[in-house]
Amino acid sequence: MPTFETLSHFLRDWKNLTTDQKTAFLVAVAQFVADLKVGQGFRRGLRVKKMQGHEDVWEMSWAPDGRATFHYGDPVQDGEPHVVWRRIGTHSVFGRP
Repeated sequence: MPTFETLSHFLRDWKNLTTDQKTAFLVAVAQFVADLKVGQGFRRGLRVKKMQGHEDVWEMSWAPDGRATFHYGDPVQDGEPHVVWRRIGTHSVFGRP
């Protein structure tokens, strides 16, 4: 099972999301985790890709204007990816991912 942690910026951003936005993100994360478990890449709808100009930072779409950034940390469990959620919100999070 993949593991995760959140940075303080993510938690601060999370508090500013609406209940509907939080729900949409959690649905997307369930898909994200399922794709990590299978290990054959992410479904197209999540639009997971490396961020341009930010080495080792990735982005994911969870709504039409919902974005989250993350990086992979050192594994906590052998053989399982460890995701570090960095920011969440709209496209504006790309300014300081």
